[in-house]
Amino acid sequence: MIAIPPFLIYIIGAALLPLLPKRVRHEWMLFVTIAGLAAISLQEYGMVVPVLQLLPGIELSLLSVDGLSRVVGYIFAGISVLAVIYSSQEERISHQMALLVQVASGMGIVYAGDFITLFIFWELLALSSLALIWHGYEGSQGAGYRYALMHILGGVFLLAAIAVQFAETGSLQIGLAAPGTAALLFIIGIGMNAAIIPLHAWLPESYSKASIVGSVILCIFTTKAAVYLLARTLPGSEAVMYLGAIMVVYGLVFAILQDDMRMLLSYHVISQVGYMVAAVGIGTTLALNGGIAHLFNHILYKALLFMVVGAIIYQTGRHRLSELGGLGKQMPITFYVSLIASAAIAGVPGFNGYVSKEMIVGAAAESGLLTLELLLLIGSIGTFLSFVKLNYYAFIREKLDLITRDPPVPMLIAMVMTASACVIYGVYPWILFSILPYPVTHDIFSISHILEMILIFAAVLLNLWIVRSMIQKPTYIPPDMMDLYRAGGRGVLYLSHTLLPSLQNIISVSLDWCVDGASWLSKNPVMAVDILSYVISVPLSFNPERRREKEIRLSILINTYPQAIPQSTNAGYGIFLVAAIAFAYFLMVFLF
Repeated sequence: MIAIPPFLIYIIGAALLPLLPKRVRHEWMLFVTIAGLAAISLQEYGMVVPVLQLLPGIELSLLSVDGLSRVVGYIFAGISVLAVIYSSQEERISHQMALLVQVASGMGIVYAGDFITLFIFWELLALSSLALIWHGYEGSQGAGYRYALMHILGGVFLLAAIAVQFAETGSLQIGLAAPGTAALLFIIGIGMNAAIIPLHAWLPESYSKASIVGSVILCIFTTKAAVYLLARTLPGSEAVMYLGAIMVVYGLVFAILQDDMRMLLSYHVISQVGYMVAAVGIGTTLALNGGIAHLFNHILYKALLFMVVGAIIYQTGRHRLSELGGLGKQMPITFYVSLIASAAIAGVPGFNGYVSKEMIVGAAAESGLLTLELLLLIGSIGTFLSFVKLNYYAFIREKLDLITRDPPVPMLIAMVMTASACVIYGVYPWILFSILPYPVTHDIFSISHILEMILIFAAVLLNLWIVRSMIQKPTYIPPDMMDLYRAGGRGVLYLSHTLLPSLQNIISVSLDWCVDGASWLSKNPVMAVDILSYVISVPLSFNPERRREKEIRLSILINTYPQAIPQSTNAGYGIFLVAAIAFAYFLMVFLF
């Protein structure tokens, strides 16, 4: 029995990394991640460590093990080993430290027993993600800043949710969200990390701008930690279920339109996380098992897809499908593992993605949610189309100006091991079922379901072959939410830099004019009224002689103001002015 919080292993590993010679740092990272996996495999249900007293009445629980935390901890630890193997070519120490801190943050979230501990690691996860983004390619700095802004906002909402939860329940232990305000704040705060529409805008550009290894790591932890927390706090929420359904379709549509490979994969992260979010929203034991199983399987095949795309970028320096072609012959191992990952994410029977998708679709059907079931099936078909596109343009279509080969051996080892896991968990799903939170009784390998999926995918391929000459590359990609956020930001800048200063200037000039006018009027109100009457009457005089007389009179009044000209002003003006002021006074008294 190991009662050490797993995050400590990774934090200590990251802290010692700068003290080691460069030639052994990668081996040290591999040792640390293997040690973390070993520690998790030795855990037992119900294991806890003594709590830490933060403040009177507020205690921190750094390790709490149950069925849900253990299965997520397993996949986080296991894929971290493979990601470190894959990262052998990444020698920047700051990047290596960020990788280990990212794993530590994920472990801290999964095994946290209270909301304060969870929030600390939630923010540490965001910081390490930012570091991985900023180690990326051109444009990563701006993407990182936008990521930071959105996740700061998400953290504020999550902290508010925790505060309301504590006020309503009197407990900081992680559990079901209190209904009402707390639940709404949790949906927003967690939804930012889960990339729930329209809070997803940070994900596509962050993942596509990060380093090659960074995008592999990012696709593992941020959204999956959010799904884990949703399963803890909001199972059975109808709102969460519908948000997940929207994610499935929205992410799919934008993924199909992409030319940048990592943008395509990023939008598919949104779509696939939608399956998990919808499953949490359904809330039945089959749905929760399916959602967590899909989290487990998605980490494997999505990390593998980012490894494949990273290998292509590493070998060719090209990010776009339109710039690629013919890699199947030059990078055969990469091509084979890409086919496995593509089959897994599409839900082809025999691969791990089919298992968890079948559980979620079965849970929707079991609950009578026919519309949701249909959307999930459409999601599988659209995903299949997307990865037919990726593999065709990258590996099958001929392009003669590319000469390359498979990536270095460590990258290949990581990809082959991950692909093997996709097949093993697809053929022997009970290995995964044995660690899921609830017993699994659903018939995964129903002949009717398998035949249904095979016929659907065969029909899709047949239709693609028939209409292949009519298919054209999309020339227009509709603006996504980040484009709208940018437009809103430019609007705020215009408002604050241009419109508001102009308005301030107009108001200031108007006030100065009013004050000057009131000051001028107060010097000789009767004569001032006389001048104003001439100003109004002169343009209205059609008799030239009379108009000339008034102009001369107006000029004399203006030049002598405020000194009155003897016998120049009709006393009636004074009487009229006094009467008008008296009338206004009595009218105000009467009305108010």
